[in-house]
Amino acid sequence: MSTTLKPDSEVLWRGEAVNMSAVLDALEDIRAKFARAEIGDQEHAHPRNCVMTLIAVAATQEEERRAERTCRLISTGHPAQSIVIREDNTLKGNHIDAWITADIQRPATACAVECEIVTLHVRSAAADHLAALVDPLLVSGVPTYLWFVGTPPFGRREIDEGLAICDALVFDSACFGEPYSSFRALSKVISRAHIKLGLGDLQWSRLRPWRETIAQFFAPLDRRQFLGGIAEIGVDYEGDGRGNRIAGALLAGWMASALGWKIKRAAAGAGGVVVVYYEVGGRTVEVHFRSTAKEHLAAGELSAVRIAGSSGGASFRLSVQRDPDRLRKPGGGYRVVHPTEGEDDAGLELAERRAEWHRDVLHQNLSALHHTATGEPPGESRPKHPVVFTRERRGSDTAQVLLTMIELGGGAPLRHVQQVEPEDEAALLLDVLSSGTHDAVFTRALEAASDLMQRL
Repeated sequence: MSTTLKPDSEVLWRGEAVNMSAVLDALEDIRAKFARAEIGDQEHAHPRNCVMTLIAVAATQEEERRAERTCRLISTGHPAQSIVIREDNTLKGNHIDAWITADIQRPATACAVECEIVTLHVRSAAADHLAALVDPLLVSGVPTYLWFVGTPPFGRREIDEGLAICDALVFDSACFGEPYSSFRALSKVISRAHIKLGLGDLQWSRLRPWRETIAQFFAPLDRRQFLGGIAEIGVDYEGDGRGNRIAGALLAGWMASALGWKIKRAAAGAGGVVVVYYEVGGRTVEVHFRSTAKEHLAAGELSAVRIAGSSGGASFRLSVQRDPDRLRKPGGGYRVVHPTEGEDDAGLELAERRAEWHRDVLHQNLSALHHTATGEPPGESRPKHPVVFTRERRGSDTAQVLLTMIELGGGAPLRHVQQVEPEDEAALLLDVLSSGTHDAVFTRALEAASDLMQRL
């Protein structure tokens, strides 16, 4: 299901100083009118399609606009109910201003779908009862995601009540207002959250190219021994201050939790470098964090990762750089870093593995998804397996790339270039929601990264 997004969605209802009962009545009336308008004289009303409820909580007008745009983009391919809540504790009163907008999607092979966005402006004490506000709007039988566009209010009753009615908490640790303290407070949420609660971080999705590149290096059987021979890791990031080390800490926490490393101590090194010493199997692994200046990168973004060590008498070095400097041609312009043609067996193998995983997840949930989307009994008129083409991986644009350099022993360096996907907020959020928020690997990495941030 997909369509072209119009510049503005249609406002179908607006109310000032209303209660939730009025919002619910307006929403039911809007849905009933749409259903009647879509059916013919001899037809029954089509079932309403909804695969999830997405609750976005914003603290500013800019965050509210981003949330509305993101919800609209997601609804073009996934029929969902979206609720955008703008909190303002500075204004007096205990009332709600609300309005409902909608985009109508008309797939070529299915009935039309109306995707509503319910926007609520809550004031004063009303903002302290998030669960009571949204609970009447929730759709049964589909997952509910609570997304804080900015910094979640860690430590407030609001977030605990909200998590009690939701299936997952979604956030972007790269957008925390006070990164260091907020990231540490996040670890307390993990310990207090109920067992079914999932966690999703847009930052984790943003690190996917780095994680896949590193994992791909150690994937061949003859390189597995190198995992036990890692001696040092270097992480470069943009910006000063310990709060900008969150992405690097997540990446280091991912490796440490997977390989059983335990933090021994941390110390400040020369030139502003911070060194963390891990211990595993009687040996020490050093992780160096270094701030670098890359004006085109946002604060906290990774610019390079280096891994080196030796095992079985062979040394190795892996270097991954974001947007490396390229030499200019004598006549102007930049030298091509890597041709867009050619074979890429390792990259293709990884892409095919991901495609197979997506097919398996889709197949496991096919009956439930088809029933939710169409209203037909499970097992009837099920679509065929999707076809995924894995060779369409490269484009001619190399403005945003990861340059991977591999050195094995005394052999010639190997070089690989891959294009980095644009970091669109809607794409990142959809990646988190579609890949699952109950990710044990991410949870372990988050806990390890939280422990690491306390030492830095």
